[in-house]
Amino acid sequence: MKFFFRLNFVSILYALFIFIPVELYINIPRITRLMDLESGIVPYIFGFTIIVEIIAGTVLLYQLTKKWLNGRISKFWTVILWLPYFIFFVFGFASFFPSTYAGDNPGPGAGLLLIGGLIFYPLYILILNIISTNSD
Repeated sequence: MKFFFRLNFVSILYALFIFIPVELYINIPRITRLMDLESGIVPYIFGFTIIVEIIAGTVLLYQLTKKWLNGRISKFWTVILWLPYFIFFVFGFASFFPSTYAGDNPGPGAGLLLIGGLIFYPLYILILNIISTNSD
């Protein structure tokens, strides 16, 4: 039972570490408008934040996967289990912070970039799991 909770906790972290960059990227116009910031500087701030989050998230998830889920082949379930948590986070965020202003909607290219990123994210999780398995 302990392994089950650890597996789900790691899956929640995987979902959270993709949810944060996605929401930051989608909500750049909204945050710019609400905080009354210059529109040219906000993408750079969020880009730096996303890079730091990806590096720190990779290190943290590598360590947690190696420590908590090592020695079990069932740790590869995280490749699938992150998706329901991600959907839960997105619907929760959209419910608590609905977009009421049409100017806050991202451009049409944003969806294509996010689809591409979400397609390759399970591959990232798989590679991270394989590396944490082979690093013993």
